[in-house]
Amino acid sequence: MREKILLDENWMFHRGDIVRQRPSVKGPIYSGAKTVRELWGAASPAYNDHPDEYYGGEAQSDRWDRVNLPHDFVIEGEFDKNENNALGYLKYDNAWYRRHFRLDESDRDRRLTLYFEGVSGQSTIYLNGVPLYHNFCGYTSFEVDITDFAIFGGDNVLAVYIDSSHHESWWYEGGGIYRHVWLVKTDMVCVDLWGVRIVPERIHDTVWEVTVHTTVRNITTAPADVRVMTDLFARDGAKAGFCGASVTVPAKGTAEVSYRTTVVDPVLWQVGCGYLYTAETKIFRNGEETDRVRDRFGFREVVCDPENGLFVNGKHVIIRGVCGHYDYGLTGKAVPDNIFRYKVKMLASMGANGYRTSHYPQSEALMDALDEAGFIVLDETRWFTSTPEGISQLEMLVKRDRNRPSVFFWCVGNEEPLFTEERGRRIVDSLTAVVRKLDPTRPVTAACDRPDKAAVYGDLDVIGINYGLGSYDAVHEAFPGRAIMSTENCATGTTRGWYLDDCPEKGYINAYDRDTNSWFRGREVTWKFLMERPWVMGGYQWIGIEHRGETMWPRLCSQSGALDMFMQKKEAFYQNRSLWTEEPMIYVIPHWNMDGREGETVRVRAYTNCDEAELFVNGAGMGRVSVEKYGHAEWNVEYHPGKIEVIGYADGNKVCRDIRETTGRPVKLKLTAENAGDVRANGQDIAVFTCTALDEYGREVPDACPVVNFTANGLGRIAGTGSDVCDHTPIASPVRKMRAGKIAVAVRVGKAHGTLKLYAESEGLASARCEVEI
Repeated sequence: MREKILLDENWMFHRGDIVRQRPSVKGPIYSGAKTVRELWGAASPAYNDHPDEYYGGEAQSDRWDRVNLPHDFVIEGEFDKNENNALGYLKYDNAWYRRHFRLDESDRDRRLTLYFEGVSGQSTIYLNGVPLYHNFCGYTSFEVDITDFAIFGGDNVLAVYIDSSHHESWWYEGGGIYRHVWLVKTDMVCVDLWGVRIVPERIHDTVWEVTVHTTVRNITTAPADVRVMTDLFARDGAKAGFCGASVTVPAKGTAEVSYRTTVVDPVLWQVGCGYLYTAETKIFRNGEETDRVRDRFGFREVVCDPENGLFVNGKHVIIRGVCGHYDYGLTGKAVPDNIFRYKVKMLASMGANGYRTSHYPQSEALMDALDEAGFIVLDETRWFTSTPEGISQLEMLVKRDRNRPSVFFWCVGNEEPLFTEERGRRIVDSLTAVVRKLDPTRPVTAACDRPDKAAVYGDLDVIGINYGLGSYDAVHEAFPGRAIMSTENCATGTTRGWYLDDCPEKGYINAYDRDTNSWFRGREVTWKFLMERPWVMGGYQWIGIEHRGETMWPRLCSQSGALDMFMQKKEAFYQNRSLWTEEPMIYVIPHWNMDGREGETVRVRAYTNCDEAELFVNGAGMGRVSVEKYGHAEWNVEYHPGKIEVIGYADGNKVCRDIRETTGRPVKLKLTAENAGDVRANGQDIAVFTCTALDEYGREVPDACPVVNFTANGLGRIAGTGSDVCDHTPIASPVRKMRAGKIAVAVRVGKAHGTLKLYAESEGLASARCEVEI
């Protein structure tokens, strides 16, 4: 039977290349090695947890550290304004990873593979001194078959060389093995990687036909006759259907077998409510079960109407989406699974229902969370090329994600200059053919930022436009048979809690929504524009969460997010909520702590989905104003300390309010656990906390700026702290200066159950403690 063993623990890590005199080696196993790195950077049966003894001689550095995955060694460096701004002002080195594992004699007659979910940088995989695989893309998952090179009844040494000198991004890339690694043991005749494709199709009313296509791999030297069976289960475990077929798999080859069943009245996967079924596929040889895999899927119908927009299960739906990069401000690219779930939860609470995997395949944990939350996913490949490597990357994306009901669209490229040329059309045609062969059920698009010159629109199923609001009407007229969506929009930079003018010297951008220029339009302007056109299916806002890179010193990240780099809610978060949700809400800016600005005229803005809003300043009415659909309310008032209050009205009735008060000085700290319900004692999960400062009346002080020292008890350790996007203190520091009244803290838990305790201390302030059951 199949075993899937997680190899995330007990790796040895060396930052930098290893350069030394080549030793003398004999034997055919090393004959393919051409360089010292290929030969001795890989493995040695003599290795005994003392890397210096194993290597000997001189090197750039003989330091080896024990690490667990996921791991990002680039984020551990120091920020330097002389390093590349697009890549996050950090130094990118090459590196080595090495890990030992043992295989029993009982594994000799099994297929053995290593599954890498993601390795940043170009990587070369070695086992027992043999180079087995080279991966060119830092965003794709890949499998390495080690069956022929394994040692049974003894020690195996796995080594991974990271080459970070080749960059494929204009954002923070990180470095290292930043996703999970698995050792997979199967029978020699088994379900292939991503080998089950499930296609539900409504036949009529409540009757659905489910077709299952299963690819079986045979690594033996003789044909294999097998029976393949698939059972379908609802979320509660109830059996919903079953089907199967027999197939002969050629020696050293693969075979695909298809079969189908009928499911009556299934629970539908809906936007905002991701109901999932499980398909359990088994292989039988000579009547004995030899392999079993599980895949999740959902029942839903999607229609992209060129005139009326998007329909899911017959209901009109607007894509209220965001684009997203992979990294997390407090850990870099080394993001544990529970943080992806936290990200999706935060985006959903903002009113988002869509996510674009810009600009590459993202983690399985994130995709699982998007499936479960009922998001509309635009799934994007990394390289726009029809070379064998580019096709391989696209195949990986489609095969891995084609069963996911959240995936609505495949995106074959982003803002490629070739989109305007005939060469680009040929590449799109080649990539589209690959997609349709692997998954003919979903439309193909591309994110074009030159919509007035795009030569590829006629070759796409759905038209994607990045920015370029002035081109939509002309594109719609030119391609009346194509549905259209905004694949990227806004890119409006703002800094949380900064209400003064833009200050490039400090790296801060005014927090009010506005047009950056004629291309990067504000959130309000963009959403109004899209909603005025019923044939637009909606769009994906740049960007949901701030990401490292794409910046200018002293700032360390892009500022376009609705959540800041440390997952704190920005003003844009509440503005999006006013645009995308129906429950009455109102949110007022700025805060009312403006010492030294007495008598100045201050712009007070309320983001609301109400049709009227009224402002009171220190009890005096400043006027009740109408709020247009997808608009905001605004007043100019003279600042004096005290209180401002806004009230939202719907159909003349008070339905919501928001208040800002001038607070006193901070007197104590407060800690709040943000994801306490989703932290497990597995050695990887992160508990997220927010530290605030309170005045004597218990009010949060929005401009508090104390230096705070954080300490965790033995159930966790500080993984990162962050507050100011221009703070160059290493993220792992437990000491952090607060900006705009908040510090985010990440605590990585161990494997012990109990009560995790986090303590916060600052000179002159009462300390805080927060407890989370692990």
